[in-house]
Amino acid sequence: MNHTSPDKTAAPLSDPTPAATSRKPRVAVVFGGRSSEHGISCVTAGSVLAAIDREAYDVVPVGIAPDGRWVLESDEPTRLAIRGNDLPQVDAGRSPVALMGAATGTDLVVAEPASVPSVIGEVDVVFPLLHGPWGEDGTLQGMLEMAGVRYVGSGVLASAIGMDKAYMKVVLQAAGLPVTPGIVVTRTEFEQDAIGVRARVEELGFPSFAKPARAGSSMGISKVHDASEIDAALEEAFRHDPKVLVEQSMEGAREVECGVLGTLEGPPETSRPGEVRTGGDHEFYDFEAKYLADQHTEIDIPADLAAAIEQELRAMAVRAFEALSCEGLARVDFFVMPDGSLVINELNTMPGFTPTSMYPQLWAATGMSYPDLVDRLVQLALRRDTGLR
Repeated sequence: MNHTSPDKTAAPLSDPTPAATSRKPRVAVVFGGRSSEHGISCVTAGSVLAAIDREAYDVVPVGIAPDGRWVLESDEPTRLAIRGNDLPQVDAGRSPVALMGAATGTDLVVAEPASVPSVIGEVDVVFPLLHGPWGEDGTLQGMLEMAGVRYVGSGVLASAIGMDKAYMKVVLQAAGLPVTPGIVVTRTEFEQDAIGVRARVEELGFPSFAKPARAGSSMGISKVHDASEIDAALEEAFRHDPKVLVEQSMEGAREVECGVLGTLEGPPETSRPGEVRTGGDHEFYDFEAKYLADQHTEIDIPADLAAAIEQELRAMAVRAFEALSCEGLARVDFFVMPDGSLVINELNTMPGFTPTSMYPQLWAATGMSYPDLVDRLVQLALRRDTGLR
């Protein structure tokens, strides 16, 4: 389909066959990780584990504990759901697991204490569902490239740029795309010249937002209404990242998001856009509004946009996807200004797959179900070689 068409997506890709065998492709679903988004990654993994077609794939859940240990997790999606306000976590006490090179490919090996390591078998593709640093930022992608293992989603460069919002803005601006005005502040700079930093933030204007440059799920973000709130907002962001982005608040703007999905040939496809509207005590789409307090969040899919604005937004989402050299999937977040102009807020190379996440909802409204979306992403990864491309 044309990438600006609002019609249903193309038919799912045909099933591949692992090289020289007739077995089902083996998919390692990797989740958890060392970042502050560990719990959300687990929730995402639970949704994917529940949706992936077990008739088509052998599925192996692999958890990365907060301390970095890799373990063979239980294949129980319900264990990875949010319970009230409590987020799930990888069970670090489970059997250690590792990827090891073999003559025919890369095997997944489990090492039980005081026993000979056992081989689960060759991994055909990794579905990396990690959010934040040490997973979504190109580090895991680089390891998989070195191991020669295919994986879902963007490669090292796009993942790294997509994780660092400051550099993302540089790349998007170089591609001629509009971004939110902002400045970068480091912890060292603030410690050495707090007066100068405060002056730069005040010059940017109020209200503004202080956010960790390399974090997601709206963690560590504060709205800064006046000069008296600068220090506290920066300190909150520094708890997640020593590099902070302070941006102008796009007052009066509508928050609209668009899903992008890669194809084997031709330009990527885009979903119908969706609008997020927060209420209650939430001034913006913060962590609680996203995951813990959906009664105060309203989502309109498709967003109520003029046809010309939707067409421009979807075309701009593709331009952003290609500017960062993304692959597989991405979600591009926009501000639609009162005059109808568009500003890119950010691009997420591994958007969430939780039950309340926008990305699956956007594609469902465009004609692709959650299981079909998961299948499409795995199929794309199976057909893409590692290395330079």
